[in-house]
Amino acid sequence: MDFIRVRASADGAETISYWTGDVYGWEDGDGPHHLFGFEGLNVARAVEVDGGWQLLTREAALYLDPRTRQVLDTWDNPLTGRPVEVQHVFNDPVNQRLGAYPVPETRLGEQIVYNVDIRLAYPSPLKVADYPDNSADDTYRALELFQFFAAAADVESGMPDVPCVFSWCRVSPWLPWMAMGQRGGGLVYHCRGTKVASSDGGVPERLRERVGERFLHAPDAWSAPNVTSWTAFADRVGR
Repeated sequence: MDFIRVRASADGAETISYWTGDVYGWEDGDGPHHLFGFEGLNVARAVEVDGGWQLLTREAALYLDPRTRQVLDTWDNPLTGRPVEVQHVFNDPVNQRLGAYPVPETRLGEQIVYNVDIRLAYPSPLKVADYPDNSADDTYRALELFQFFAAAADVESGMPDVPCVFSWCRVSPWLPWMAMGQRGGGLVYHCRGTKVASSDGGVPERLRERVGERFLHAPDAWSAPNVTSWTAFADRVGR
């Protein structure tokens, strides 16, 4: 499966993907507003299994001041006028099964582009009745839109680990820690990134320091369920 070599490595080696970008928000009749900068990493290991592949990953990311690009630990929410504690992303694990369906690809000159469009709609871990300040709806709905760009010559070479750059757009509800309740509106993440040779050379020092050694290495085996910002918030405040 060519996409595995682009997204990770077909020989089981760890690969790190680094991204940077921005988060925008709008309310019904207001916005959009540039709320955050955003940077993070995902470390992955691909394991071949019957019927396809397991992609074993964990990821971490930091919310930044949109102007200074400094890490935020508290945030004065301009939409509510209330300060809140920022909950950065520490999702462990974030595992996927691949191979049941082909990943769409487009040849653009000397490049091949793989797009992964993920439409999400499932019961929210944060029910409105239990978390009225932190949950927009009893159903979590979001879009995760990825594009991975690789040189066609690299893909066709058969190398196990194909260099790539990628883009990521996410449309989601308000984050739980923003304490937006059921206000209309939501968030758009717009990021771009690349696979990097190593954590030392390709991941900014402040990100390495904040995420710690664990988030610079991929899981060794499959585990479930996956962690999200919503489940992490529920665990933090107590289900």
